Amino acid sequence: MSHLNYNHLYYFWMVKRKGSVVKAADALCLTPQTVTGQIRALEGRLNGELFTRVGRNLEATELGQLVFRYADKMFNLSYELMDILNYQQDESVLFEVGIADALSKTLSSRILLAGFPDDGSLHLACYEATHELLMSRLREHKLDMILSDCAGGSLQYPEILSKKLGECGIGFFAAGEVPGEFPACLEQVPLLIPGKRTSMGQQLHRWFDDNGLNVRILGEFDDSAMMKAFGFFRQGIFVAPSIYKQDIFDQNISLIGETHEVRQEYHVMFAERMIQHPALKRLLATDFSDLFAGKDPGIAGL
Repeated sequence: MSHLNYNHLYYFWMVKRKGSVVKAADALCLTPQTVTGQIRALEGRLNGELFTRVGRNLEATELGQLVFRYADKMFNLSYELMDILNYQQDESVLFEVGIADALSKTLSSRILLAGFPDDGSLHLACYEATHELLMSRLREHKLDMILSDCAGGSLQYPEILSKKLGECGIGFFAAGEVPGEFPACLEQVPLLIPGKRTSMGQQLHRWFDDNGLNVRILGEFDDSAMMKAFGFFRQGIFVAPSIYKQDIFDQNISLIGETHEVRQEYHVMFAERMIQHPALKRLLATDFSDLFAGKDPGIAGL
C-alpha cells in the first residue's frame, strides 16, 4: 500500500464522529451517496470493512476502530497546525467562545476579560447555548473554548481538557419584600430557578428537599438573563451568584437570603490542540481566587 486517499479517510473520520452517513454528508455539504461511495473506495484500498450496521446504527469494525484512532490524531494535528499558523499571521486573533446560558453573564464576562491582551489584538466571538450543544460544537472544532457550569461532558472525550476556575454561593433576590425568615420565606413567593438540566437547577431541587421546603416554582429557565428579567418585573424570587449582590441592589432588588450549600461552578473546556491559543493561555494562567471570593476590584466599578 503506497499511499492513502486522504479525502476518503477524512470522509470516514467524519462519519465515525457524526455517527451516521447522513449527518456527515450534511456537515461536508455532500450527498450521502457520495460519502458512502468514498468510504467504499477506502474499504477497497484497505481490503476490509470499516463499518457494520447494527439495527439503524453504524458501528466501526475492529479495522474501523484502528483506522479511526490514527485518523483522529492526524486531523486534529492538522487543525492544530492551521490554528498556530493563524495565530502567528493574523493581526487580530479570533477567539470563539461558547458560554453556557445558565451562567451569570456578568461573571462570565469578567472571566473572559482575563484573556484579553492590552494591545487590542483579540477578536472575541461569543455563542450561548446549552452545555450539551456547546460540547458538540467544541468537538466539531467550531469553538476554541467553552465556559460552563459543569465539566462532566469533558470526561467522556479524551481529546477535551478542562479546568475548574472557581465557584461561588448563590443569593435569592426579589423586587419587593418577602415576609418571614430565610429559607422558610421561600415558600411564600413563587420561585424562578435554573432548569433541571443545569447543575444549579439540580442542586436547588436537592437543597429544597434537604431543608424540607415546599416551594412553588413559577418558572425554570436555561437562560439566567431571562430568569433575572422575570424577577425584575416582580414575577417571583430568582437566584444569582451572591458575589454580585451589590450590582443587583443597584437595580432596586432585595436580597432575601443566600447559601453556600448550593454553588455555581465555572469550568473552561477546550480541545488539547487549543492549548497554544494566546487568549486561552492567559486565561488558564489567571488566578480567579479574588473574583470568586467577591474581592475583585472590578466589581466595585459595576
